[in-house]
Amino acid sequence: MLTLKNVCKTFNKGTVNEKKALIGIDLHLDPGDFVTIIGGNGAGKSTLLNLVAGVFPCDSGSIVLGGTEVSRLPEFKRAKYLGRVFQDPMRGTAGDMGIEENLAMAYRRGQTRTLRWGITKEERTLYREKLKVLDLGLENRLTNKVGLLSGGQRQALTLLMATLQKPKLLLLDEHTAALDPKTAATVLNLTDEFIKRDKLTAMMVTHNMSDALKYGNRIIMMNEGTILFDIKEEEKKSLTVDDLLARFHTAQGAALTNDRMLLS
Repeated sequence: MLTLKNVCKTFNKGTVNEKKALIGIDLHLDPGDFVTIIGGNGAGKSTLLNLVAGVFPCDSGSIVLGGTEVSRLPEFKRAKYLGRVFQDPMRGTAGDMGIEENLAMAYRRGQTRTLRWGITKEERTLYREKLKVLDLGLENRLTNKVGLLSGGQRQALTLLMATLQKPKLLLLDEHTAALDPKTAATVLNLTDEFIKRDKLTAMMVTHNMSDALKYGNRIIMMNEGTILFDIKEEEKKSLTVDDLLARFHTAQGAALTNDRMLLS
């Protein structure tokens, strides 16, 4: 489904601010893999997702998504293959538009544009059915402006929009970090439900080690632009947070000191 071979990315190359963000990344995801990615600040987690999404090109290496070489494709051409949910609940939706209008944009993504914009009765019925799954009462507020929703409601809607057309790859970049614990748990449970139901392939960046262990069938730890280890499903089931910290210490020869990860 997704294959990265010797992918490298350096920012501000040749300057005093040069930063090697990714160094020789090799990674393969099979269809249906749900990979959680952990690591300290500056480890390269978000850079990896942005590189896959085409936010910026890789310096070297290749990225193959669903059998298509996308390394040199711009971000807007890769968008048809991807679903994305960002850390900021304000991103991914249009606040000045209604809930049904936002869903219509997601539902019609990739279709040929016409002069007709009206939402059909069939579409409106579909949107209500999809919104009921969120259990937030949004199915009765289709015409409400998205900007009036709470952060948790908006993030749940963004998740629904990102998965509406069953993308080849779902990218989740700390998508619950800005939410309160209860709302974050709700959004994570919905994320897991959607991925399992639609058999999606997904990558989720998180600072929360407990969530990384609870969700997904693989866990990857990154540090200073490299992948330290990649743990598959059977081994992952028996791991604890302390086990992950010990593995980091063994692989890197240093203690992990990132507060957000240690306190999770």
